[in-house]
Amino acid sequence: AECVSGCVCPEGLLDDGKGGCVKRKDCPCIHNNQWYSPGQKVTVDCNTCTCQEGFWSCTEDVCYGTCMIYGSGHYITFDGKFYDFDGNCEYVATQDFCGDKNSSGSFSIITENVPCGTTGVTCSKAIKMFIGVSNKTELKLENKDYKEIQRDIGEDVRYWNRTVGLYLVIEATNGVMLIWDRRTTVFIKLTPDYKGKVCGLCGNFDDKSNNDFTTRSGLQETNALKFGNSWKQSSMCPDVTQEIKPCEVKPHRESWAEKECSIILSEVFKICHAKVDPIPFYDACVHDACSCDSGGDCECFCSAVAAYAQECTKAQACVFWRTPDIC
Repeated sequence: AECVSGCVCPEGLLDDGKGGCVKRKDCPCIHNNQWYSPGQKVTVDCNTCTCQEGFWSCTEDVCYGTCMIYGSGHYITFDGKFYDFDGNCEYVATQDFCGDKNSSGSFSIITENVPCGTTGVTCSKAIKMFIGVSNKTELKLENKDYKEIQRDIGEDVRYWNRTVGLYLVIEATNGVMLIWDRRTTVFIKLTPDYKGKVCGLCGNFDDKSNNDFTTRSGLQETNALKFGNSWKQSSMCPDVTQEIKPCEVKPHRESWAEKECSIILSEVFKICHAKVDPIPFYDACVHDACSCDSGGDCECFCSAVAAYAQECTKAQACVFWRTPDIC
């Protein structure tokens, strides 16, 4: 018989992408650069996907959206856009009063950002949560505790709180959940009913990250500073005009920051690297470790690493990184 060059499988068998030939029912699937055998399952957000004949078959549950604000001015929107904004004011993190003047929203969450350290970066010091159609109930989270500023008499939206590990969780009947580490990290979770109906620094939750920089006046912006400035609550606050680079202001802290933060790029988090890009989290960690120069260095570093660990857990890569020496 004549020889044929190239890699060809016998009839009825398929190339499995790894140099072997298999039957169709035994074809593997790929996810985040990893191969999975038929019947293996992975979790993507709140859905489970099963490998079947080389393709993923997934459940189609609609998932909560999550926005994260952490450290010195780092934001990850509901649609996964990662950006930095160091404003010194109160800003709308997210709300469902958007655009239409007649829209009767049921909540708004405000972050009060103040300078932390001497380089000019800012952290979220307090969170205000307004719930109820006429925004009657006001809660304020600061100094590791929360207090009810005023209570809605109508009780159209009720809420309850609980402590889970390090976190204080506030959940309301309108599908809004707030998870706070009692320091500078806050997660805002919304039910899918809010898709495309919210606005603020957390974006619009429409599954597209390229339009998350929508300003208060409804314009699309490419610049994070102009976008962030549009959501300030008081016109008395100055606009942020330049991005702060704390490692340039405090160059003597940079090598320490890089050494500490290298844990994110290290073997410790290896199982997560293919699932969640570590680079933005590493850069944010170095930024925070340089900027926290008036006490609390370790707290800033630990919050930055914890933020990456949290995203890893969401991607089903659980990492036990805390040790008696580290955080």
